[in-house]
Amino acid sequence: MTEAESPRRQRRKDARPGELTAAALSLFVEKGFAATRLDEVAARAGVSKGTLYLYFDSKEALFKAVIQESVLPVFEACERKLEALANDPERLLRELLLDWWNQVGATELGGIAKLIVAEAGNFPDMASYHHEAVAVRWMGILGQAIQLGVDKGVFRPLDIATLSQLVFFPMLMLAIWKNSVAGCVSSCSLPGEQPEAYFNTYFDMIFRGLRVAPGE
Repeated sequence: MTEAESPRRQRRKDARPGELTAAALSLFVEKGFAATRLDEVAARAGVSKGTLYLYFDSKEALFKAVIQESVLPVFEACERKLEALANDPERLLRELLLDWWNQVGATELGGIAKLIVAEAGNFPDMASYHHEAVAVRWMGILGQAIQLGVDKGVFRPLDIATLSQLVFFPMLMLAIWKNSVAGCVSSCSLPGEQPEAYFNTYFDMIFRGLRVAPGE
């Protein structure tokens, strides 16, 4: 067996797309989409620029791969949870939001939200892809969870699309804060500095507003 055909080299070759998307994500979050160069991505992944082009022909393709490999699997698990916890809408909604935070918002992936806000105007195709693949799908998942609660008489029958936004936007803003202003200030009272206290208050407010009042 030649060196090129060895299992070790094949495993390395198979791992390269994931290594490249991981390097791209880190650089996108650190430097921004416009400022990141493909040769920097290749260098961080430990490959040549020519090797990168074997897998991805542009930064836009790299960005889409980051979403497809890292974010969409989270949504697929959340969609399965819609069925598993359909009989307990409050627990379902709480777990969906915490899953998003633990697997997206609190991780490097949370920096994508800041990236989109900052650079959507210069890269409308990227922003449009993110909106359809991420925002629309995620808000749809939350909307289904809230609708289950309404159907079961647990949540108040208000506008589902609006409720989904009001429920999620504080958490989205926390992810944006974490990847922007939080790195520039030293106050001990920043949101998210004490996650348990933050989320206890957050969920108390959310569910007090959503729950059907006694006698309603």
